[in-house]
Amino acid sequence: MSLNIVIIGTNKGIGLEFARQYSTAGHRVFAICRQASDALKGLSCTVIEGIDVTDDKSVQGLAKALPIDHVDILIHNAGVLVSDTFPHLNMESMKKHFDINALGALRTVMALVPKLGSGSKVGIVSSRVGSIDDNTSANNYAYRVSKTAVNMIGKCLSIDLANDGIAVALLHPGYVRTQMTNGNGLIDASESAQGLIKRMDELSIETSGIFVHTSGELLPW
Repeated sequence: MSLNIVIIGTNKGIGLEFARQYSTAGHRVFAICRQASDALKGLSCTVIEGIDVTDDKSVQGLAKALPIDHVDILIHNAGVLVSDTFPHLNMESMKKHFDINALGALRTVMALVPKLGSGSKVGIVSSRVGSIDDNTSANNYAYRVSKTAVNMIGKCLSIDLANDGIAVALLHPGYVRTQMTNGNGLIDASESAQGLIKRMDELSIETSGIFVHTSGELLPW
């Protein structure tokens, strides 16, 4: 069965792989980004450019730009990572991370709620480094704090959307070799996206609110 799939943040990395793999599987993919890469334009999906997750009007306009009434799967993948170390922290960078990584996801879901319904699924790409219980290395304050925040946002959404039959998952992609990690990592974006797609396939209203690794491992908060 072909599904309507909306992916936010698709011009490169994991988001591009989400778009590639979902479209290859025959689904109707709407790839959302600020500016499309040549690789994204080469895929068999509908590309919608000019969407900035930090801008309320831009995100609200996304619902009008989508030529569909129902979204089966919504994946929020837009994010930023600028490394920092204590005590050399930049408060403006902290705010930017929070605005993109946490509030960006909330803006997106709120704007598209009218197109979600019973059976719809929302996947928010978070990170294991947002886990308080799992933190043994510190640093990367801006990124960590923003991911902890989006975990709470996703958990709250899983509760508030439950009565409408909408399931939500917080997704850890693994340590992925992408531009964001300067090519460092343990797995490639294609493998990460493949695993996360499986996690979305498995997601149900009964398991809504989980924080899960691309491998299927449930992660501590």
